[in-house]
Amino acid sequence: MHLAVFAHKLCWRSEASPSGYATDGGFPAQMRALSELFDSTTLVVSCAASGERAGESPIVGSNLSVAPLSAPSGGAILRKAAFPLWLARNAGVLRRELRKADAVHAVVPGDVGSIGMLLALAGRKPLLVRYCSNWLVTRTVAERLVKGAMERFAGGRNVMFATGGHADPPSRRNSAVTWIFATGLTRRDLLACARPRVRLPGESPRLILVGRQEKGKGTGILIESLPLILEDFPGATLEIVGDGSARGELEALATQTGVGDRVKFRGNVAPATVLKCLQEADLFCFPTESEGFPKVVVEALACGLPVVTTRVSVLPVLLSRGAGVLLDELTPASVAAGVRHCLSQPETYRAMSASALETAKDYSLENWRDRIGERLSAAWGPLRAPTEPLRMEASS
Repeated sequence: MHLAVFAHKLCWRSEASPSGYATDGGFPAQMRALSELFDSTTLVVSCAASGERAGESPIVGSNLSVAPLSAPSGGAILRKAAFPLWLARNAGVLRRELRKADAVHAVVPGDVGSIGMLLALAGRKPLLVRYCSNWLVTRTVAERLVKGAMERFAGGRNVMFATGGHADPPSRRNSAVTWIFATGLTRRDLLACARPRVRLPGESPRLILVGRQEKGKGTGILIESLPLILEDFPGATLEIVGDGSARGELEALATQTGVGDRVKFRGNVAPATVLKCLQEADLFCFPTESEGFPKVVVEALACGLPVVTTRVSVLPVLLSRGAGVLLDELTPASVAAGVRHCLSQPETYRAMSASALETAKDYSLENWRDRIGERLSAAWGPLRAPTEPLRMEASS
């Protein structure tokens, strides 16, 4: 079976990649895993000009290729205004890849994924949809329309997943929409990055936050909590990994708060460097206001880090075994209290670390792949010709 993946994920040409293309984040690892399920896979994605970028990962997989679309330009408003022209320019590639595909995977929300979903429904192709934003919070008309379509058409050969997790199912309208977790770590990765943690009295804790530096992601609250944290742990430091439109404001906030010398902004780094930063830290702080399924929390747990975070989306599920602290309110004082609870008692810290490592084992890339594969096989039949058992190469 040949799968066409339609995704609104900007990729770029890369001479260092066997496929000729690269991108960032967890997308390459997930596409590599998904390609293991099929005879062949083509990614239909927007591609920019060549040039190595921060955090670049090659796009590779089992008989995996890329069908490049032209990259949109300008801000969100300009891209929307120019969408009809972009669609006309790329219509040939979209039609060709749909015609070649035996099945379609649409990654939504996003223009390319939404187009892929509509084309698959119109062409009566077997369809896999993954909703990769926060299913529990709808911000735009486009998100409302995509979710409505998923609830309307889920079932039969249309397999629909909402990325996240909750005690309740994603949809009351259609039980065929189900939760799926997100990850970028293989079982071998989980073993390699595992670090059981202990704390010695008097140690200076190294706090870390990894994520997009945008409003609502909690970095500002964490910076404002640092003076309170320093009262209990005078040698504490904070490392912030990731970039975004709010980074400049956050750097200024650190200076204004008087903790500029205790905060280090790393910007975007490669996935392997993210894991290294997590391994060198003592506590992961993530006071976010809204999430879908933050893979970085799984990565922190996999490194044995207790987590201080909020009661949103799947985070209560991830910490249900006691791998950290869930905040009842989002204030600098509550964040500082959560940090104090994790770090003040060595035995509490050790138990949280052990729970983090145990929790992370459930969220391997192989488990993610196999769960999707089981649903697809039940709905579509065999996904590929008989071959040797599935195995995944460890990511670099």
